[in-house]
Amino acid sequence: MTVWEMVAVCAAGVGAGAINTAVGSGTLITFPVLLATGLPPVTATVSNALGLIPGSISGAVGYRAELGGQRRRILKLGTGAVLGGFAGATLLLTLPAAAFETIVPVLVGLAVVLVAFRPLISGRVRRRRERSGARPRGDVGPLLFTSLTLASVYGGYFSAAQGILYVALMGMLLDEPLQRLNAVKNVLVALVNAVAALFFLFVADFDWTAVLLIAAGSAVGGQLGAKAGRRLSPGVLRALVVTVGTFAVAQLLLR
Repeated sequence: MTVWEMVAVCAAGVGAGAINTAVGSGTLITFPVLLATGLPPVTATVSNALGLIPGSISGAVGYRAELGGQRRRILKLGTGAVLGGFAGATLLLTLPAAAFETIVPVLVGLAVVLVAFRPLISGRVRRRRERSGARPRGDVGPLLFTSLTLASVYGGYFSAAQGILYVALMGMLLDEPLQRLNAVKNVLVALVNAVAALFFLFVADFDWTAVLLIAAGSAVGGQLGAKAGRRLSPGVLRALVVTVGTFAVAQLLLR
């Protein structure tokens, strides 16, 4: 890499770390930059996954206050994230590069719609629950566990907009404030990235220069994203998720 390419990769890492923590889809910043430096797609994906681990951990630490009281939930969902992340990493090295290109924009687009209409959907569900006397949904049921595990398979494969999928699924199936769900999302993303990266270390090629530059940038970006994201109101955070998600769909369709 040239000096300016190194600067661009590090800056992309900062942006990706911040966006991943606050919303998701940071890979859509780093991945094109890595390709522009001349890295092959699979090498860029692997290097990106390794480099974003410090950013994911940094973001999770920044949201530690919102993680209070969610230990049991994280342990359950984290198990699915580890299994899904390993499966996705395996698929990356065995399936054709275009295997997910058709379904991914559909998944992300659906997630954006679910996040956008969450207040309306949740309000109707809450009123129906009140009429029937049912208890609020606070535990991890089979549907949530299965759907997040499948989302983690995608995360281990590519990870673009993975966080938006997590927030959308949890938002529909758990009665929790959006910021608390965002905190859980950061932990799950960190787990998926870590598992995929460990797998890649033994079986795939990666570029250590890219890894270190993204790692340094994403660690800083994770803290910046946490500070900014935690101050956003639920409405503003939801609007930001929808905006970034819509951009992600457009980018995926144009790839």
